[in-house]
Order: sequence, then C-alpha cells, then structure tokens
Amino acid sequence: MDELDVRLEIAAEDYNEAKSAYDAVSGQIHDSETEAAELAVRQDELEANLSTRVVGMYRQGPLGALEVLLGSASFEEFAATWDLLQEMNLNDAARVAELKQTRSDLLLVQQQLAAQQADAKLQYDTMEANKQAIEAQLVERQNLLSGIEAEIAQLQRAQEEAARRRAAAAAAARVKTAPITDYGDPSGAPHTAVVAIALSKLGAPYRWAAAGPDAFDCSGFTMWCYAQIGISLPHSSRAQIGAGERVSRANLQPGDLVFFGRSGIHHVGMYIGGGDFVHSPNTGDVVKVSSLDARSDYVGACRP
Repeated sequence: MDELDVRLEIAAEDYNEAKSAYDAVSGQIHDSETEAAELAVRQDELEANLSTRVVGMYRQGPLGALEVLLGSASFEEFAATWDLLQEMNLNDAARVAELKQTRSDLLLVQQQLAAQQADAKLQYDTMEANKQAIEAQLVERQNLLSGIEAEIAQLQRAQEEAARRRAAAAAAARVKTAPITDYGDPSGAPHTAVVAIALSKLGAPYRWAAAGPDAFDCSGFTMWCYAQIGISLPHSSRAQIGAGERVSRANLQPGDLVFFGRSGIHHVGMYIGGGDFVHSPNTGDVVKVSSLDARSDYVGACRP
C-alpha cells in the first residue's frame, strides 16, 4: 500500500507539472494566434493599398517633373505639387518596406505557433498518460483495500508509531554521525498567518491534481494556502522547494514548507511548530497533522 501510494503521488506530481507546462504553452499559443491575426489583417491592408496605388499609376501614368511643370500655373503651385509628389513616393516606399517586414514577422509567428502547438500536444499526451496510470493505480488500490479497511487502518496506526520511533532513533544517529546542512538564518520572515488557513482545511479529502478549496493533493494544498495570502506557488512539490529560501531543520518556523521523498521529492506539507506539520497525505486520507519525526524520508524545507 505504501509503495502504491508513493507511485500514485509521483504520478500525480508528474501530471501537475505537465498540466502547468500545458497551461503555460496554451497561453503562449493564444498570444501567438492573436499576434498572427493582427499581422495578417495589417498585411491585407497594405497589399490592398499598394494594389490600388499600382492600378492608379498604370491607368494615369506616373507624374514626372515635366508633367508637373507644364501643369502648374505658377512656381508656387509647381513647388506644392512637387512636394506632394515626393511625399506620395516616400509613403509608397514606406508601405512596401512595412509590407515586407509584416510578411517576415507573420512567417516567424506562424513558425513559433507551430512549435508551441507541438509542445502543447507533447504536454497533453504526457498528462493523459499520467492520468491513465493514476486511474489504473487507484483501481489497484481499491482492490487491495476491499473488505479489509478496518484491518488496514489498525496496521497503519501501528506502522506510524513504529516509523515515529525509527525516525527518532535515526535522527539521533544523524546528529552523532553526519553533518547537518546549515543554511543559516533565513533572511525572510516566516509567514505564520498561513498556518491558521491551512488548519482550517483539516478533514478536507485528498484528491489527485486538486487544488482546493474543498479537496487537495499535497502540492495543491500548500499552493492554495499560500494563495490566500497573495503568494503564488507552482503546483508541484519538486518546484515548490525552489520557490523560496532554503531553511535548515533547526530553523523551521510555522508556515515553512517541508519536503519528503526517497527517490526524489514527491510530497510537501507545512510546518506548524512543535515538530508537527499539516499536509494532504494520499488517496483515501484527509488533510491532517502529522509528526515530522514520523517521516524517515524528510529531505528539506523552504520559506516562500
């Protein structure tokens, strides 16, 4: 069950990262489509304008210096007509130059759009693959649990207590035998106000890829809590550890994010003080408070 839950959590985090990438590239596609449409409209306008101008010159013939001179009743009229002729020629040249640049820009945007669409398809396919894996593993999990939920709950309580004792012993051993990474005193103040927000969601069910307000996965829970105080976090535990200043375990303060994983980060919770953290654990569980010492896979912390 534990191994399956870890696989589920990793698949859910993979899905979240792919979805974030898909959402980002979808926004880029929308911008590129808007820009391409605007460039296409401008290209049509310039082509129509220049076509009209060429047809007019073909029918009437271009005005040369002699025609202007012979058609003028005075020098002042000749000067004004000549200035107008020069301005028309300059405008024609400017339109031709703009048309060339517009065509070049439109081609570039179309190429960029094609690359973005290919990227979006890749991210969408990744999302779908992860979704299918998650759904299959959820069925497997339900089959494992079917009919033995009470026994499993009793075993889990015993396992958590045993894990707490092992983790405490391992922590004591690390103090004696291994150096502890010291990140120094964090420069930013802890966001203690977010703890009350997190605790207000105790009992909310875990649901993969969910980010509140009524159900959460692990990174969706911390993302939602911090969003309530105006701080944006990515929907991924792997990304969230890089979204703030690293904090040594000895310097943890309420509101800091704590991260876990044996084969890479795949779980995140929020430290609330007293050696405890609040988190949305896994499928079938709810947002709850757990002891940090009960986890043997703690890998670090950060302060958003």
